[in-house]
Amino acid sequence: MKGNPKQDDPLIQNLHDAGCSQQIIEQFMQSRKEGNIFCQMHILVKQRNLLLEDLHKDQNKLDCLDYLLFQLKKGC
Repeated sequence: MKGNPKQDDPLIQNLHDAGCSQQIIEQFMQSRKEGNIFCQMHILVKQRNLLLEDLHKDQNKLDCLDYLLFQLKKGC
């Protein structure tokens, strides 16, 4: 599916909301313009993996805080 200027604005906003950099958005839109679905999928999967990695790091931080809270409550 090639890009449609009327549909591109919400798509660009969605990519931005998903944390994509301007460079990633431009790469995605170029791939869309070329009709290269495989490249589009690669870009999205790569971004998803980056977000998932960040999520896991944040989960680890939460686990550390929960442990400290548990230790404090246990000591009271």
